[in-house]
Order: sequence, then structure tokens, then C-alpha cells
Amino acid sequence: MQPKSSFRTECPAARALETVGEWWSILILRDAFQGMTRFDEFQQSLGIAPNILSRRLAHLTAAGMFTRRRYNDRPPRYEYLLTPKGRDFFPVLVALFAWGNKHLAPRGKAIVLASRDKTRALDPVMVDAIDMHPITPVNAVLVPGPRASRGMRKRLASLKAMNPEINPDISPAGG
Repeated sequence: MQPKSSFRTECPAARALETVGEWWSILILRDAFQGMTRFDEFQQSLGIAPNILSRRLAHLTAAGMFTRRRYNDRPPRYEYLLTPKGRDFFPVLVALFAWGNKHLAPRGKAIVLASRDKTRALDPVMVDAIDMHPITPVNAVLVPGPRASRGMRKRLASLKAMNPEINPDISPAGG
């Protein structure tokens, strides 16, 4: 279902969820980052029905996350290769792994993100590329971008995050 209001279509999170916000899409991308490229590899790894996998791969390809390349003529077979847009999803996946391990692994971590060279566990944080400081609710807020509509500007101005006196949980004194 397509979003009806303009602020949803302007919101980058809403647009991202339209592209990858479905369970199978994220798991397909996860497996692609682990080197899987072929339909049968994704199907075997995920245990997904072929019709659902076909739809998800077609959607991710149409959305520019994958490019499809024929690797066999008889019968015709294709592989799905991450595009630069698809590879840019990696930090999102890393954030999901970190959050899931922190909050949804009561008996311990089953999968750990590790560095390739030292095989040590990594503890990812999101930082600003310029000053390398962690990005947190205390030091970050959504503000209108140059293409924001009047409605989006009004909506963002009304948010509690823009008014720390209304929401002390996110102000530096409360954090």
C-alpha cells in the first residue's frame, strides 16, 4: 500500500521502508552481503517459497538494490549482484545486528559481527563522518531539508525533539 500523505513520501525512513521494510527483503540482503548471488542459494539459506523469493528479488532489482546478470543460457539462470545502492544498505544491517544482539538475545549472541583481519567482535556505533562523535537522541534532531514542503516544515517544528523543555528525556540534562 502506498503512503497517502505527503509527509510520509517526504520522509526518508518511510521511503526506505517501502524499499526494504519487508522481512524477506532484509534477509535476502543479509545473505547477499555474505556472498550469495543465486536464486537457489537464497532459497536454500532462507527456506523461502520460490514465488515469494521471485517477487522479493524482482522488487529489490526494480528498486535498484540488485542488478540481475545471466550466468547460464540453457536453462536461463541469473545471479543477483548488489549495486552501490544495495551495498550502502550494509550499515543499516549492521545496526539491526547490533540492536538485535543487545536487546533480543536473552540466552546470548548467536551471530557476532567481527573484523575480517583480527576476527575480533566489533561493537558498532553510528558516528558523524565529520567530527566522528556518536550520533544519539541527545545530540541529533530531524530538521527540514532544502526540499521540505510547508507541511513537513510545520510537522518537524511541532515535534517534541525540537523543544527539549517539553521532552526532558532527550535534552542533555536528561540524558
